[in-house]
Amino acid sequence: MDDAAARPDTSLDLLHLAANARAQGRGDPFAAPALAMALAISRRIDDGELDLPALRAALRRIGDMAFADRAARLARQVGGTDPEATDAALIGVASRAARPDPADSPVPFAAFRTACERPRAAAVFTAHPTFSLPRATNRALAEAACGAPVPEGLPLRPVPPDLEEEFSQAVEAITNGRDALDRLSAAFLGVAREIWPDRWRSLLPAPVILSSWVGYDTDGRTDIGWQDTLRLRLRMKELGLARLEAQVAALPPEGAEPLRERIALALEAVRAQIAACPPPNPSGGSPEPEAAQRFALALVGRREEALTTPEPLLELFGGAIAAAPDDAARLALLVARSGLVGHGLSLAHTHVRLNSAQLHNAARLRVPALGGAPDDAARRRALFGAINAALEEARPEPVDTGGLLSESASAMRLMMTVAQIAKHIDASQPVRFLVAETESGYTLLCALLLARLCGAERHVEISPLFETAEALERRGERVIEEALRSPHWRAYLKGIGRLCLQFGYSDSGRYVGQPAASHLIERLKLRVADLLARHGLADLEVVLFDTHGEGLGRGGHPDGLAARFEYLDPPATRAAFAAQRIATRLETSFQGGDGYQLFGTRALAQATVARIAEHAFAPLPGEITDPVYAEAGFAADLFAGMRGAMAGLVEDPGYAGLLGGFGPALLDRTGSRPAARQSDTGGPATIRHPRELRAIPNNAVLQQLGFLANLTQGLGAGAAREPEGFADLLRKSPRFAGAMAFARAGLTLSDTEVLRGYVASLDPGMWLDRAANARNPFNATALAAVATALEEQGLGDPVRRVFRRLLADDTALRAAWPAEGERPRMSDRLFAVHALRLLLIHRIWMRAVNIPEFSPRHGVTRDGLLRRLLRLDVEEAAKLLDQVFPAHEPPSAALDYGEPPSPRRAGYGREHAELMEPLRELFAMVREASAVVSLECGAHG
Repeated sequence: MDDAAARPDTSLDLLHLAANARAQGRGDPFAAPALAMALAISRRIDDGELDLPALRAALRRIGDMAFADRAARLARQVGGTDPEATDAALIGVASRAARPDPADSPVPFAAFRTACERPRAAAVFTAHPTFSLPRATNRALAEAACGAPVPEGLPLRPVPPDLEEEFSQAVEAITNGRDALDRLSAAFLGVAREIWPDRWRSLLPAPVILSSWVGYDTDGRTDIGWQDTLRLRLRMKELGLARLEAQVAALPPEGAEPLRERIALALEAVRAQIAACPPPNPSGGSPEPEAAQRFALALVGRREEALTTPEPLLELFGGAIAAAPDDAARLALLVARSGLVGHGLSLAHTHVRLNSAQLHNAARLRVPALGGAPDDAARRRALFGAINAALEEARPEPVDTGGLLSESASAMRLMMTVAQIAKHIDASQPVRFLVAETESGYTLLCALLLARLCGAERHVEISPLFETAEALERRGERVIEEALRSPHWRAYLKGIGRLCLQFGYSDSGRYVGQPAASHLIERLKLRVADLLARHGLADLEVVLFDTHGEGLGRGGHPDGLAARFEYLDPPATRAAFAAQRIATRLETSFQGGDGYQLFGTRALAQATVARIAEHAFAPLPGEITDPVYAEAGFAADLFAGMRGAMAGLVEDPGYAGLLGGFGPALLDRTGSRPAARQSDTGGPATIRHPRELRAIPNNAVLQQLGFLANLTQGLGAGAAREPEGFADLLRKSPRFAGAMAFARAGLTLSDTEVLRGYVASLDPGMWLDRAANARNPFNATALAAVATALEEQGLGDPVRRVFRRLLADDTALRAAWPAEGERPRMSDRLFAVHALRLLLIHRIWMRAVNIPEFSPRHGVTRDGLLRRLLRLDVEEAAKLLDQVFPAHEPPSAALDYGEPPSPRRAGYGREHAELMEPLRELFAMVREASAVVSLECGAHG
């Protein structure tokens, strides 16, 4: 057991050191407080005043503080977790829907029915790499947010989940969400019973729904086969039916026995289908034909018993409701029925996802005339003509499991999977078909062609994702308009009754800046409202799905859920659609472990659903008086400046060097796919451009470097030009303040002195300065060796140059930030964690240069290992060192070879004790510090 409890509390010393270093550096342009603190700790270790166990204990105590603060923030984020207060909020939403003005008569029953039966909002559960805490720790965090005692000493480093673990955590969160939706349904039914006692039983309230793409998102993934998607979709059906079974079983038996028996029969059949499904294949490959055949026979043979629509169950609900002994039992049955109608035979609605290139390839395989890229101007008109001709001629073709097994085009295979879901699993709810990287209306027509060929046209909602700056600023509106010119697309939209659009914040945030991305997305939504009106399609419902998640780089608002929904769905957007009489549905994603926290307990889920419902039923805005629209020039220029600054930053080689120098190695894996590509020769690839990192790790690296450029870069120059106008707009405009909350949070989590420490660590000059001033000759030699090794990497000059770029804008923004109240500033606690980690990185490198010389073996050279260690690829480098310098003699040395043995060497125990084990210990602390930084930031990426 760790004896940390018996040690002096070094964490207080670290916080004191941080405060002193920052105070001494204030006003001294030549000070480097983070480096000075790291050096002070290093000297204490050299002098025997500190050791690594004491620092590890201090880091753990700081982690406990950060954990407690994050739990408190989580409770504030959802607006409080008291169940009674949340129930009152849900009843308040239902009451206002029935009687908008308490002094007036209630609305007509038909209007109330329309209000509560049409889904106005959806929470979408997505599996992004944001599982930044172990599952048990995440659960403890959610419970602490609800008032449970805050535990100490919990593990903080994430354990990378596989697909099954991601699915399991999503199910846990969705289950809590469904419980919360039942409370919302009960609130609407209860209000209706009071006002319309003779009609309330006919209501089917489902104003908020849940969806999931966990197990169905194949964009950029090869580990999810069609059989995995079908198996997990069947499990969602099983969970939905099991939930229904439990709800009915808890009620008196009067009149419910036929319903119970039919649910039990369906459950038994679904479980048999799941048992017949081929097992998971980590490579995502197709199963053996015999296994696929067995599954197909179970899927088809037991389809009727398993049900494919809720109608047979809904018919039986009528008798059970009529026979219920009292209103309590009746209400419980009505709530269960509403959940069944709202979500079909599943725990949640279904989203699948791939990218546009996959669609183009699949369409071309089916129709050779569709050769060429849609962005080829010379072929553009011909391509649209060819795709419309293909749609005219297309007729549904049979789809079976054998076809899935043999289909080579991933997009066609996914559309066939959707067709199988509709035929054999659940036809009651459409499947959302999300298309990433949509840059042309041609892409949407390709998706429609595949849907028509698979007979899935009426069961799929094709939705483009707009995320790049180009798509948001110029192409998004054109994509929709290009598709609307096709009579087939217009007929398709009228058939399903809605236009579904997806807006991404991950890539847009990191390439154009999060506040600027919000501005572009809002402008595109406003143009969509006008576009539909021009085309006479105002009778369509428009689904606005914002995939933004919880991380600050992805749009999870720092001021809580209520502010988040105002940020995503601002009054001007609502007013624009209302003016055209276009109904909208706001959908928002809850991403990975960070997002699931908001549904981590029943109380949290209930509060989250209450905030969603409050926004969904908020009164329509009147006249828009926010000065950000009346004085649009300044804001537009500010955001345009941010876009330009971020574009320049992203193309700066020094920025890639800063992100990739050792940043990705600071992160434990937090999802089921890697943060960046691997090199052909093993080890992490050199990051030559930010696009080579995925969006969430990109943002997470910035958090770990102590400078959230994606939230602030470029704002300083614009604010400095008109500081009074900036301050005035920040004070008077709720919309502008909502966007600038990200900049405020970015400034709070950023410190140029921390970033200077990481930049200086890549600079050979700093190491030579330290060598010149070292008190110990052995340290001086190691420091000079690190300088030599870093010189070969050549990152020093580029990262110093980009640091100056970041420093200039940060200085300008902080100077322009209004002085009223406390200006944003990194906490001493977070500063201390960064300084401690700088020390750990430096000591890793000082040990790394002491790798003994060895001849190349196992495909490994000393220089190659040193390069790995300078990029903090410690775990793999230590494994290779184990092979080069084995700790023990081989077992063969103990055998009797028939003559006196030659001397045996005991292995390289000294190298392990002085090199490999210390490297592992130091690196484990580096990653532990990273986990604490994520806690302090409030989300991963």
